[in-house]
Amino acid sequence: MNGVESNGGERFRVMAVWCPDWPAVAAASAVGLTAVDPIAVLHAGKVQACSRAARAAGIRRGMRKRQAQSLCPDVVVADADPARDGRLFDPVVTAVTQVVPLTEVLRPGLLVVTADRAARYFGGEDALAEQIVDAVAATGVTASVGTADELFTAVLAARSGQTVPAGTDAAYLATRPISDLTVEAALSVPERADLVDLLWRLGIRTLGAFAELSAADVASRFTADAIGAHRLAAGLPGRRPSRAPIPVALEVEHTCDPPIDRIDAAAFLGRRLADDLHRRLTAASLACTRLTVHAITERGQRHSRTWRCAEPLTPEATAARVRWQLEGWLTGTAGGAGAPDSPIARLLLEPVEVVDPGTLQYTFVGAGLPAAVGDGLGDRARRALVRVQGLLGGESVRVPIRSGGRGPAEQVALVALGDELVAPRDPDAAWPDRLARPSPALLSHTDAEVLDAQGRLVAVTPRGAFTAEPTDVRIGRSLHRLRWWAGPWPFGSAASRSSAPSPAVSARAQVLLEDSRALLLCYREQSWTVEGVYE
Repeated sequence: MNGVESNGGERFRVMAVWCPDWPAVAAASAVGLTAVDPIAVLHAGKVQACSRAARAAGIRRGMRKRQAQSLCPDVVVADADPARDGRLFDPVVTAVTQVVPLTEVLRPGLLVVTADRAARYFGGEDALAEQIVDAVAATGVTASVGTADELFTAVLAARSGQTVPAGTDAAYLATRPISDLTVEAALSVPERADLVDLLWRLGIRTLGAFAELSAADVASRFTADAIGAHRLAAGLPGRRPSRAPIPVALEVEHTCDPPIDRIDAAAFLGRRLADDLHRRLTAASLACTRLTVHAITERGQRHSRTWRCAEPLTPEATAARVRWQLEGWLTGTAGGAGAPDSPIARLLLEPVEVVDPGTLQYTFVGAGLPAAVGDGLGDRARRALVRVQGLLGGESVRVPIRSGGRGPAEQVALVALGDELVAPRDPDAAWPDRLARPSPALLSHTDAEVLDAQGRLVAVTPRGAFTAEPTDVRIGRSLHRLRWWAGPWPFGSAASRSSAPSPAVSARAQVLLEDSRALLLCYREQSWTVEGVYE
């Protein structure tokens, strides 16, 4: 969807529809808050998005949770949830699709449409933008629309609700800051931030200054991603679709027998089809950057969405988009325009744009999946893990997620890569005798002995006290002098003991060794273990 001329000399125009602070809007909708309530969405302990009311109180992206709460004590805090964002964005996409049938979703909160023909139908680009804004507003969401020749320019223009006249993309971009190359994650790769930082240190502060550099100099001095970024800064088309025809055999279709009407069944099937699709892509040495997901009901109703990504879709990313789309459709209001008229009978995954994987950049570490999916996995690492899963089975690769429990080991659960991340125990439930923060940085299970001044073993009484004052800890063959200790804190049956306590007691204690190491010790079945190490 680039602003290129057709055979008849007509120049295609791109319109971007941006819903500001979408993660915060979706989180507020999920808990029943209004637009005037302050809410902040956290990712990795920092504010990822916040509402306008929260920004008015001084909260900004990147702030720590404690700092945000100190600025606005009434702020509601929610964890980042891409599945929630995708599910609740589907009604917005449906509303825009009723105005312009063909849409592409870049991410939840941002979509693009081709504006030339629709603008002629509605009497101009401004009239079309007004129709789209009104349609989105009918769903209770605020949207801003930007129009330009190129997708990148349109996305930037949408943030201020501007229309860039035809043929003036380069002039519009010339004065914008170089940081705009990373302002939209859906259009950049993780290493783009390093490029922007380097350009800034070289004194290149605007997109226009970057565009003035010779394309040959950029290609010889920077990474392959810099070439694409240079074209964007100059208002030229970005990554082009593959000129080779897409093989028909790449499409993956499945007939549901029996038809499905449950989200869990749709999600399971979506993951299976995603694996089939990526096996075919791998066999053809191709990568998919634009994918259309079609769902057809028993009565013939069709629900289609096109998803565009800056980087190749992985099996997990494909499965997630299928799940978001179907979950948003299946949970639509019964009988409403967005709800299916019958169970889903067929699913079709259609690659719309494929590229040579060698032309794209990957990082081993960086901004991989969201935290809920095992953040920190780069594309290369993730692809290697998916390959291991294919060789050894789905349960062979697991990622840690937060779970519920009293001890630090119980608060981490391992889930197969690509599965729905559901904790076996509710982490937000009340857990009596739960270990107070901070939690250990490193989990361990090493046998230990706690000794008193006479070298005798120290145990824990049924009443939850040491049998003697501890002075040393033996770990393996090494004896360590204690500088400080705290506890013991009984847990389990001993913590909720009645008037006749059980002789079997479990407890935890924190100790500081003479070499400044801090340990978490656990006493179970009359023996000690090192359960964690603090940093």
